[in-house]
Amino acid sequence: MAAVALRSCRRGLSQILSNGALATLSSKRLEGDRRHKSTVQYASRPDLPKLAYRRVKGKSPGVVFLPGYGSSMNGQKAESLEEFCRSLGHSYLRFDYTGHGASEGVLAEGTIGTWKKDVLFVLDELAEGPQILVGSSIGGWLMLLAAIARPEKTAALVGISTAADHIVTSFNTLPIETRKECEEKGEWTVPTKHTEEGLYKFSMDFLKEAENHCVLQSPIPITCPVRLIHGLKDDEVPWHISMQVAERVLSPDVDVILRRHGQHRMSEKDDIKLMVYTIDDLIDKLTTLV
Repeated sequence: MAAVALRSCRRGLSQILSNGALATLSSKRLEGDRRHKSTVQYASRPDLPKLAYRRVKGKSPGVVFLPGYGSSMNGQKAESLEEFCRSLGHSYLRFDYTGHGASEGVLAEGTIGTWKKDVLFVLDELAEGPQILVGSSIGGWLMLLAAIARPEKTAALVGISTAADHIVTSFNTLPIETRKECEEKGEWTVPTKHTEEGLYKFSMDFLKEAENHCVLQSPIPITCPVRLIHGLKDDEVPWHISMQVAERVLSPDVDVILRRHGQHRMSEKDDIKLMVYTIDDLIDKLTTLV
């Protein structure tokens, strides 16, 4: 009976979300609810930079958002997810990696290993109980690493434009001459429309360290539900990476959702609606199985 009631409640939520201007996710509602937005807090760590985070307390499973490279916890997807989780009464946590947003540290000095430690700290010290990890781009890679390291804290995964191994794979597919030039300069520059400079700079040390965290060469020991959303028009991280992740995770419960017109950031209204529906369905699945 309780399960039926839960499903009924969530159908009602879906109706609200699909009605007009996306209700809880509309820009007007977000503007009007600004006084309810979580406040920035700082987590101190021995001999490590402080991490900035925002948290909403609530029911389990909670949701943790992992942003992309160079991004922050104040992006559209992260803020929309907070409103959604608040409306459901589930806990939610978003944060900035070392060198990102309001956290301490220098972006250029960070590594995949650095940010993996950040995620594990958040799961161990700030998040209570099992979490649905929602990773965007490089956050999708980090969510996989976190799920392998903390299976007991990972209830489910939702990857958005998941960039597993992408930096390493992209560099290794460059012509030998280009790679040699990068090694001589000590860095690889990648064009992007997401920075003022119009490019990302990755040091050779960053790339070598990243190789230690690649996951796509063998089966990925993750058994929780996995959902992978990717845009076919993503010009930064090819959609076939999500297909590779789906093929390699050991979980029997894996879905890949491809958006025909979806781009890398997946921040259009319908993209965010799909993300919310996906997480809502997972919460329904996880709570009715208990």
